[in-house]
Amino acid sequence: MATILIIDDDDAFRDGLAETIQDLGYTPLEARSGEEAIERLREEASPDCIFLDFRLPGADGLSVLETLRGTAGLQDVPVVMLTAYATSDNTIGAMRLGAFEHLTKPVGRDEIATLLARILATRTNTPAPQAIHRFADETPSREPQLLGISEAMRDVQKRLGRAAGTNSTVLITGETGTGKEVAASVLHRASARVGGPFVAVNCAAIPEDLLESELFGHARGAFTGAHADRRGRFEEAHGGTLFLDEIGDMPLAMQAKLLRVLQERQITPLGTNRPLAVDVRVVAATHRDLPAMIAAGTFRQDLSYRLSVIPLHIPPLRERVADILPLAEHFLAAVAGPSEAARKHLSADAQRLLVGFSWPGNVRELANAIERASALAPAALLTREDFTFLFDPAANDAYAIPAGLIDLPLNDALAQLERALIVRALALADGNRAEAARRLGISRQSLYTRLANLGLSDS
Repeated sequence: MATILIIDDDDAFRDGLAETIQDLGYTPLEARSGEEAIERLREEASPDCIFLDFRLPGADGLSVLETLRGTAGLQDVPVVMLTAYATSDNTIGAMRLGAFEHLTKPVGRDEIATLLARILATRTNTPAPQAIHRFADETPSREPQLLGISEAMRDVQKRLGRAAGTNSTVLITGETGTGKEVAASVLHRASARVGGPFVAVNCAAIPEDLLESELFGHARGAFTGAHADRRGRFEEAHGGTLFLDEIGDMPLAMQAKLLRVLQERQITPLGTNRPLAVDVRVVAATHRDLPAMIAAGTFRQDLSYRLSVIPLHIPPLRERVADILPLAEHFLAAVAGPSEAARKHLSADAQRLLVGFSWPGNVRELANAIERASALAPAALLTREDFTFLFDPAANDAYAIPAGLIDLPLNDALAQLERALIVRALALADGNRAEAARRLGISRQSLYTRLANLGLSDS
């Protein structure tokens, strides 16, 4: 029979969880603090799983987790972190230290049963279902944060936390505006390289004939205009992280040179024959479809393998609707600054509009829309009228061809466009399907059929 240790100073919660675990056929053990738990574990056999609260008297949950990971016989025990106030920081911190899962209180019986089945199944390599997560308020920070409460973003945060504990190369994919550079920055800050530099390079913004010099540096006289020695970005990032944004726009010739550097961990500045060893973690990102580019011969498959040791995909905002309103409130608070009195709020109709919009520019577009509406709205309450510019092509040329559609196959682009137009019409009609059908110029039956085909019939 599996033994489950519960470390939590909330007597009522701990007793309730112990009762649930016992009802599920497992043996519960209890401790009120990390110190009590460590002492008990020195005297008893290792449990099959540990439920560990973040906030404890004495050492907090992360400190206890770190101690467990450094204690012989306990390094591999699955640890489930519990908190009443989940944030991106404590989620990433827990996963970086090797937590198996991160749950927000209260935790239901079915969720516990599923999770324990999954944990015990991992010991026999049997797959089990994922749990669902939520979190509360984020701690304010001046640093970029990878925010989100959707299950999709929780998965991104967890994978990022696990990647932070390694030095492996990471490839971040996602549409324009999803936050790939933010993810790279968070990864750097969560890693052991946080004391080193974070150097970002946009491969698409540098002319092809200058990219090699930009990355690897050059000696004086290496080419016309090279009046002095110059360190490249690899050398500048020594001991830290080099973020190569828009790696899909790198020319083929340069791809071959980058592959060699990743293999040998050495660079040779232009105009020299002296290889220079570099200690750099490379994080690359692209919004392009690399498999399609490989098939077309415009991106090297071997470089793709070398870059995607740890792949990290950030889903578009339209696929994580649960994040839209929390992000909007976050951006409203950021615009207002420290003055709570200056902060504006969203009306119910504005909320419905934002949730129904397709956001082709993703989080970046949402942030810009919130800042614009907040700056121009005459009242403290933002209504749907304050966001009409989202549906005005003349006000924003980007809507002529949304950024998220440009590189898609025609059928995929048409399907996404159809979805966006239907969602837009429903938002403008405040959910009235008859009115939405009239705006689209189709019959109600045709709208119902299209909604079913797009999986929107329950929206």
